[in-house]
Amino acid sequence: MNYPVWELYYLNSGTLVAIIAVLHVFISHFAVGGGIFLWLTDLKSVKEGNAALRQYVRRHIWFFLLLTMVFGGVSGVGIWFIIALSSPWATSVLIHTFVFAWAIEWVFFIVEIVSLLIYHYKFDKLSDKNRLRIAFIYAASAWLSLFVINGIITFMLTPGQWLVTYNFWDGFFNPTNLPGLFFRTAICIMFAGLFGFVTAVFEKDETLRQKLLRYCAKWLYVPIPFLIISGLWYFYSVPENARLTNFVLNQQTAIALNVFIVSSVLLYLLALILIFKTSTALNRAAVFLLLLIGLSWIGGFEYMREYARKPYVIYRYMYSPSILVTDEERLSREGFLKHAKWSPVKEITEKNKLLAGKELFNLQCLSCHTIRGVKNDIVEKTKGLTKLGILSQLYGQGKIRDYMPKFIGAEKEMEALADFLASLHAKGESKTVDFKPEKERVSIPSFNPAKDEYVLLAWSTLGEKCITDSDRWFSFLYPGSAFQAVLIKRGVKPEIVSEDIEIHYEVQKGYENPSRHSEFWRYSEFLKGKKLPENTGVTGKGLRGVFDYDKEKNIFSVEGVPVLPYRDDGTFNPYPVFEAKALQKSTGKVLQSTKFVAPVSTELRCFECHGGALRWNGISGISDETARNILRVHDRNHGTKLLESALKGKPMMCQKCHEDFIVKSKGIKGHNSFSASMHGWHANYIPWKDERACNYCHPNDAKGNTRCNRDIHSKLGIGCTKCHGRLDEHASAVLLSQEGKRTAQLLVRNLKPETPISEINPRKPWIQQPDCLSCHVGFQKPAKNVRAFNKWITDAAGLYRNRKENTGKIPCIACHSSPHAIYPAFNEFGKNRDNIQPMQYQGMPLPISSEMKCEVCHKVKMQGSPHHANMLRAFRNKKALQ
Repeated sequence: MNYPVWELYYLNSGTLVAIIAVLHVFISHFAVGGGIFLWLTDLKSVKEGNAALRQYVRRHIWFFLLLTMVFGGVSGVGIWFIIALSSPWATSVLIHTFVFAWAIEWVFFIVEIVSLLIYHYKFDKLSDKNRLRIAFIYAASAWLSLFVINGIITFMLTPGQWLVTYNFWDGFFNPTNLPGLFFRTAICIMFAGLFGFVTAVFEKDETLRQKLLRYCAKWLYVPIPFLIISGLWYFYSVPENARLTNFVLNQQTAIALNVFIVSSVLLYLLALILIFKTSTALNRAAVFLLLLIGLSWIGGFEYMREYARKPYVIYRYMYSPSILVTDEERLSREGFLKHAKWSPVKEITEKNKLLAGKELFNLQCLSCHTIRGVKNDIVEKTKGLTKLGILSQLYGQGKIRDYMPKFIGAEKEMEALADFLASLHAKGESKTVDFKPEKERVSIPSFNPAKDEYVLLAWSTLGEKCITDSDRWFSFLYPGSAFQAVLIKRGVKPEIVSEDIEIHYEVQKGYENPSRHSEFWRYSEFLKGKKLPENTGVTGKGLRGVFDYDKEKNIFSVEGVPVLPYRDDGTFNPYPVFEAKALQKSTGKVLQSTKFVAPVSTELRCFECHGGALRWNGISGISDETARNILRVHDRNHGTKLLESALKGKPMMCQKCHEDFIVKSKGIKGHNSFSASMHGWHANYIPWKDERACNYCHPNDAKGNTRCNRDIHSKLGIGCTKCHGRLDEHASAVLLSQEGKRTAQLLVRNLKPETPISEINPRKPWIQQPDCLSCHVGFQKPAKNVRAFNKWITDAAGLYRNRKENTGKIPCIACHSSPHAIYPAFNEFGKNRDNIQPMQYQGMPLPISSEMKCEVCHKVKMQGSPHHANMLRAFRNKKALQ
């Protein structure tokens, strides 16, 4: 940030550094190993009195000199030139820190030049003894050059105590100095044999050629044990966090590693051709192919070494964009551009925000990324993301995958960079339909308290059954609502009856054909492992049928009813109504009937970040474009092939890998639960942690198309975070339950919730939820500003939808309604649509038996509170009904 930026958008300076550096390193290692090769081979010729071998050495010197001194020297100067332009501040730090080492290295380099020239031009005139001395001087000075350069190169990866002392020797003799030196020395020996093939293969004497090829092969194969041992030593000398970040999380390192491994196998296998007698043409072809493989081999290694220190150019001292680690906090607090010496923009306005964004890209991104270029194209990387998605990416950058530095700067600067990156895409922001719920009248079933002997209560177990509705691409919530019911025989002492009883259910007209509106049935074989008949759920239930009786819970229930929020007439209504009828099986007589809502939503607003639109008429559902973008990101981040599988007609169920209690999936051992993965990942990226964050994924927004949170709590202004916590708190709780899972630790380490992580109680998703009595202590009015967050029930038996009142007979949910729809509920799709049963049995939308109306079931006024304390009182929030 203290130097001008070299604006190379197609082939950035980092790529140019890589091209020049890999070629130079390839030759420079040969320069070291080749010197040892010349000395020892010449020594061998003298000891054996082998004139032919000596002449081979003579011819090899000319090739060696031209390649190492000319090309090696020019490319070495090229590296200095390019790094000075690419990363001038880091280059300056290296020069000033190791000025003595650079001076010594130049002394050794000059000795190399002089000794090699003498060795070449005086080869035939010097005595054997003196010639070998000159050869040794070259070999020694070349290796000493490697010794010096290696100390500086390894310093950039592991500065060690230098970060504290800034002492030359601490920086030079850093933790990876010795393992790096041994590893590179082994490379030098190997390359000596590799390049020895080049001159040996042109030897005209066939017998000598075969001997030379076998001799060079020994140089290639002998260093293998040293390469392996020193390589492992080198790898484990790298800081553990750097190994994890760059060898597990960074997919680019995996590419370089694969190149390195494949090149290693090919290098040693192809060299076998040169050991055995074959045609001259095949030998020569094999040699040049070996050189290319050797170049890719050293390229793979150098790329891994470079990636290992990401996001730094000097580990833990200076970030890749040449920003000091010690300046990060100040620049984020005060603003980055304000302190950028060469930036024309200091303060961001509406007029200059795109220019400001471009400046920020140049200063913080251009060192690694291009714009529509050959490597790390930022346009491709942000493909499928909206401006909000890009902003979220910048907010979460460097937190989980910390091979990238975090964005450094103020909030306005982050937004300006997001604006600039979004402007690189021709496509505009996604549009949605301005949807307004159309109120529908629901006829309230009749009830005559003087004559009717039965009360039938039926409900959905979830306040909103959510469905992903993107089945040709992936699914994590498939169609399948669950209902429960109890039949109560009224009396002074009411009874729950089940003998000789059958309860039927049927969806309202227009919702009978969900398969017309969803592709779930087409792909059910891949998503659920079996082909399902259209309009039938995974349990075999349809849109009409009979409840099952659960003897253990003494309740009627049905699961897997595949209702969707789409009607055949094109209406979107996420609150379809079911009718339930209790029949006496022996006579077929209808004892009682009622209606209940089956809330179901497909409004997951993934498109807000991932692009696309809402699938179903711009109102709801995940579109194909959005789904593809999500899979593309997942594949890039985790190395999966989900998009490829979906394109082949084989979509995946997310819970195939991630355990999930709600769909009864065990997932794959070692993977986080689905809830921990989703909440943990997005908590690191979504910039907001309040209800806005909840509403991107859950259909709760009061201005949305579903408006799930519709009960008395919502009416009183009590939002999601009061019970579930802010997004970072909620995510921390579920992540802490993933004991021993490394990815959970990665996801939680950068979360900074208002409630300190050390004080957050772990909770199992879907099982441990907030308890109503955490706020309603003793069933009384909650204290002011009380929160249920962090006060979890022990197990699934304590869930609100599973609990029963004091007598252990009536489920709480039967009288109070489903979660997020607690009576009285306020449904935008129709007055009392969620209050049907209270209106049917007591003529008011309050919980069953409110306002001392115990006679709904008891037929007489009650004097006590048998079901729970504080029953016999007036409803507290009558004003909310107005």
